[in-house]
Amino acid sequence: MKIKHLYLFVISFIIFSCNGQTSPAIKTIDVNSYSEKIKATPNAQILDVRTPEEYATGHIENSDNVNWLSDSFILKTDKYDKTKPVFVYCKSGGRSAKASEKLAELGFTTVYNLDGGMLKWEAAGLAKPDTKIIGVCPQEYAELLKSDKKVLVSFYAPWCTPCKKMEPYILKMQKEMADKVVIIRLNADENKTIMQELKISELPTLVLYENKAIKWQKSGFISEEDLKTQLQ
Repeated sequence: MKIKHLYLFVISFIIFSCNGQTSPAIKTIDVNSYSEKIKATPNAQILDVRTPEEYATGHIENSDNVNWLSDSFILKTDKYDKTKPVFVYCKSGGRSAKASEKLAELGFTTVYNLDGGMLKWEAAGLAKPDTKIIGVCPQEYAELLKSDKKVLVSFYAPWCTPCKKMEPYILKMQKEMADKVVIIRLNADENKTIMQELKISELPTLVLYENKAIKWQKSGFISEEDLKTQLQ
């Protein structure tokens, strides 16, 4: 009986492990490799899996908007050649990773997923120049840094999971530490111009200034305790 149970456990573990693996058809690559492969691929199939609203704010040239969150995602992918490479990207890489898995499941043989998404693409200077200022401009940003206190700028997005986890204690610090630090929160989606200017490619990103000079910078999650230590 014990042997039978052990056998079932091993089989279940193998099945679970295999299901958890990324398909060999998917290759998540950095922004420079992604750009070069697009250039080397005639009539490249490029799918922007963000929402139409996000797509309208700027996208990779010659890409098609196939919204991952739409009920028609699978239907819209039918027109693409599954035997040829397909390039997938989103804002930061989360949705494109899921979309890539679905495309592989649908039979696409080569799926290139952009690591870091449009944030990395824009930070690398690969986006088409946009003369339209979106959100805070560099001059306005410089004004925000004028203070005799330290200034912490928190770049976040409503869809960013670690941003959501950090939001409660950043808002709390904004009040409790107001005598020592000015804390400014900027929505990355609404402040594209300064994001590109500062070459910020990950969220959340925290930038601590003192006398308008960068004293400390951190991308990714940071605990309340560690953040307080930096602000002392």
